[in-house]
Amino acid sequence: MAYLEIRDLFVHFRQKRGGLFGSTIDTIRAVDGVSFEVERGEILGLVGESGCGKSTLSRTVMQLQRPTHGQIILDGENLTALPGYQVRRRRLDFQMVFQDPYASLNPRMTVFATLAEAIRQRHPGASGQVLAGRVATLMETVGLDPRFQKKYPHEFSGGQRQRIAIARALAPEPKLIIADEPVSALDVSIQSQILNLLKRLRKDFDLTMIFISHDLGVVRYLADRIVVMYQGKIVESGEAESVFRSPQQPYTRKLLEAIPSMIH
Repeated sequence: MAYLEIRDLFVHFRQKRGGLFGSTIDTIRAVDGVSFEVERGEILGLVGESGCGKSTLSRTVMQLQRPTHGQIILDGENLTALPGYQVRRRRLDFQMVFQDPYASLNPRMTVFATLAEAIRQRHPGASGQVLAGRVATLMETVGLDPRFQKKYPHEFSGGQRQRIAIARALAPEPKLIIADEPVSALDVSIQSQILNLLKRLRKDFDLTMIFISHDLGVVRYLADRIVVMYQGKIVESGEAESVFRSPQQPYTRKLLEAIPSMIH
């Protein structure tokens, strides 16, 4: 059984549009009948241009957005059938890393406070030296000096802030990480560092990942398999190297042609 199963998932939004002779209601099909599986310990690359539905899909998997129809099954449990309080409990097992770490971190909280809050989600009684030790270990794990734990997000570079965001995602000890464009706002040299960090974390913590990007070159470097989305639908999927070397769909070939350079 796959660790994560997405079955016939639809996410539709209704939008009201005004006109000369009155208003009309349009349906935006952000995710339109998507199905795929993610095996335990696998990194799945989810690729597509802006507006293709991949971020809506990630938010729906996280249960930040409820689906219009379909099932999200995590480790045998249908998340879409759970009430809100049970979803919040299960969310300890799946965490998200967002594109903009500065926007996703609370600017009024130090690194220590941010990580301590996330650690207590899994270990509510953690305090004192035990909590301090966990925070220091998390920082070292993502390549940050624990001496900086009393600093605030604005005192770090973009790459360092993304490391803090990754540490926060790791703090509740999840089994699944969803990374939504986590390197697109970073310089190329910093991108490779964050990608190498995610690779190492997958191995060290036996993580399952969905890595979302518009850049097939970045995804090829990290992912075991690739799923390509276009206008809310999956248009191609397969082993990463197979998709990269022999794309079957014109849209995938278009994405490949847009790669500016290869990551080595």
